[in-house]
Amino acid sequence: MAGEIFSRYELKYLISFEVYQQLAQKLQERMTFDKYGSDDGKYNIISLYFDSPDKRIYYETRNKLRFRQKLRLRIYNSATLEDNAFFEVKKKYKKRVSKRRTSIVLGDAYKYISDQIEEGQKIRISNPQIFNEIDSFRNLYNLKPENIVSYDRQAFVGVEDMDLRVTFDYNLKCRNNDLRIENGPDGYNFVDPNLVVLEVKVDHSVPLWLSRLLSEYRCPKKSVSKFCTSVDLLDEQREEKGKFEPIVVI
Repeated sequence: MAGEIFSRYELKYLISFEVYQQLAQKLQERMTFDKYGSDDGKYNIISLYFDSPDKRIYYETRNKLRFRQKLRLRIYNSATLEDNAFFEVKKKYKKRVSKRRTSIVLGDAYKYISDQIEEGQKIRISNPQIFNEIDSFRNLYNLKPENIVSYDRQAFVGVEDMDLRVTFDYNLKCRNNDLRIENGPDGYNFVDPNLVVLEVKVDHSVPLWLSRLLSEYRCPKKSVSKFCTSVDLLDEQREEKGKFEPIVVI
């Protein structure tokens, strides 16, 4: 997945799987599949999220602070310890989202997380400046691995407007018993499997044709935080072992 710096608006909707299938068909009339996915723009995402011992990241997100940020380590589809992953800081100020990320060899990422990088040892990264920002953020918040979130995605990009992206995320799962992202997308569904998270990502405003399409299919806007929702479910697990009910944070 190319690109290291992003800044855009991200609008989220919660729709049924049936509506997703219908919308995906309609979008092919004006958009094309993400070139980084399969022939139909699909791929799997597995992310390791971080939080502080006092759950500062969780509460900043839950309480919708005007400025909030997250740290995650992410792979696409699959990876070995010698493959690249992405360390990413996601920030949100008011309603605009910015992302800064650097690729890093997965094995080196684990050494860094566990503080096993010796002084002077080189880390295989693509952007040292962004990595320094990640390191400062991690140290400031005392961030530790918290849980893994995974999902399948189908992504579309605009033909005339290359800044326009539409993604559909489904089969959303989480776990905290195994924090190795290379072990795959196993976990518990934290959103009803019959629901899909739709995201519209734009630099300025949603095109009129897309707004009309979303209105036609009655797509409701929902502020779904994958991180908070997954944490809620895993916390519920600790209280009631063996009981899992997919939930959605609004």
